[in-house]
Amino acid sequence: MRFTRRFTRIFIILCLIAVFVTTPILLFSSHRLIHLGSDASKEFVGDLSILKHRIEVQALNAVQQEEVENLKEPILDVYRDGNQISAVSLFTIDKNDSLGQPKNVSLAGNNVTTHDTKKESQQSLPEETLATREKALEKPRPKEVQHSQNVQSHPRRALDERVKEIKDQLIRAKAFLNFAPAGSNSNFVKEIKLRIKDLERAAGEVSKDSDLSRRAIQKMKAMSATLSKASRLFPDCSAMVKKLRAMTYNAEEQLRTQKNQASFLENLAGRTTPKGLHCLSMRLTTEYFALQSEEQKLPNQHKFQNPDLHHFAVFSDNVLACSAVVNSTVSTARAPEKIVFHIVTDSLNQPAMTMWFLSNPPGKATIQIQSIDMFDWLPNKDTLQKQESLDPRYTSQLNHLRFYLPDIFPSLNKIVLLDHDVVVKRDLSGLLRINMKGKVNGAVETCLEGEPSFRRMDMLINFTDPMVATKFDVKSCTWAFGMNLFDLQEWRKRNLTGLYHKYLELGSNRPLMKAGTLPIGWMTFYKHTRAIDRRWHALGLGYDSGVKLNEIEQAAVIHYDGVMKPWLEIGLQKFKPYWKKHVRYEHPFVQQCNIHD
Repeated sequence: MRFTRRFTRIFIILCLIAVFVTTPILLFSSHRLIHLGSDASKEFVGDLSILKHRIEVQALNAVQQEEVENLKEPILDVYRDGNQISAVSLFTIDKNDSLGQPKNVSLAGNNVTTHDTKKESQQSLPEETLATREKALEKPRPKEVQHSQNVQSHPRRALDERVKEIKDQLIRAKAFLNFAPAGSNSNFVKEIKLRIKDLERAAGEVSKDSDLSRRAIQKMKAMSATLSKASRLFPDCSAMVKKLRAMTYNAEEQLRTQKNQASFLENLAGRTTPKGLHCLSMRLTTEYFALQSEEQKLPNQHKFQNPDLHHFAVFSDNVLACSAVVNSTVSTARAPEKIVFHIVTDSLNQPAMTMWFLSNPPGKATIQIQSIDMFDWLPNKDTLQKQESLDPRYTSQLNHLRFYLPDIFPSLNKIVLLDHDVVVKRDLSGLLRINMKGKVNGAVETCLEGEPSFRRMDMLINFTDPMVATKFDVKSCTWAFGMNLFDLQEWRKRNLTGLYHKYLELGSNRPLMKAGTLPIGWMTFYKHTRAIDRRWHALGLGYDSGVKLNEIEQAAVIHYDGVMKPWLEIGLQKFKPYWKKHVRYEHPFVQQCNIHD
């Protein structure tokens, strides 16, 4: 009995010792087995990813060959579902097509790029490339961007991609909506209409990703799910291509119409006198006729025909514009007492123009105001009216008066003609000292290709006419009106006014040129023009917002040529200060007529 108890105790003690010894060993072994299983699974997944990539590459190569062989339609938008951006913009493809870019597209992953259609681009990827790519796949990289061999990726992600994605989603949604039968009120139609409405409200007029609200992001995700559903309901890609093409055509037509309307309204505004200028002219006219006859005369009339002085001519009916030209010229002149301005206007505006300079004398300079009706020797205006033009300024006698400068100023030898839409920024006495070398007209050339002021002869002159083709060279350099130096002595010797009459008469019988003074000026002064330094005359401030500021600062005269004049609301705001600084906005009549800075 005692022996049995002792044996039982020994057995229990041995069992406990065995448990304490084997338990840690078992726990450690199980932990190792777990790690080994996880490592094996990772390797297995890695092998699957490599295998999957190989299969995808082979499948995509097959898709590429099929598209190159069978795709005949122009490439339109390629979209991504979910939160991926549109890979190719519809308008980018159209632009590339117009520039003659290749039209075949190779797709891989979620990226798109254009490729040549040579046979080499249709072959399988080299084994070395696949091996390199398999190594690259083992490295961690973002899920959003995965490149294959035949894809050229952008160096950085496009800016504001979410805003672009919203626009793409709306275009796709509207295209799918048009696939539904007319009058359909199905659940899908209701859903996609609701998504379009919600997304448009959430996005609004936002143009930057940073301005998008959280609600807009949520609506994008909801729209993405709806578009995925629509893709399953309407899997026919050819129908989508036709619909997008029709939508693109309609958008282009609307854009063309809007551009035509905008151009018409701009030209209409450009040839319309603002109400404030009408008011100013009426106020000045009333004051003029309230003066005595002796008080209506401008001083220093003995200087009008002195050839030793610096003479400038301006032909205009705009009082405020003429005052800016005169004030800017006088304020920058080194010897303003030598300056004589000859302003020719119509009989309606002559009293107002005279009254303005009587009440606002230009310092030491001299002003002469004349009416075009005083020149009874001018040809009948009916000849000018025969020129076809919607803009009456091109056919006005005041505009064509520049071709009669030797007759208007018979005692002068040189004169500078300034348009009323210029501002003088430098002293112009050096311009009058230029050696004309036997030429009649000194002007800045406009034959430098690539610049906004570039003009060719055949843009305004009809070179299909045999006389024009024989007499003129289409490649000869063109020049600009606006600031021109004329040698009136050489003009009289060559009888260029008679030549102008000849071309004007020929143009009234057959279409030789477009209306206006520039084309007939090119013909009249052909081979009689001397090119002067471009810094004398800067062009484009009335139509080109891209004129460089250093060109403006270096120029002696800046010209607001075009319809966007500085006194109009449509004028380019960035260039208006150069003109406004020479306008007397503190004048009582200017303030009473609501003409403000």
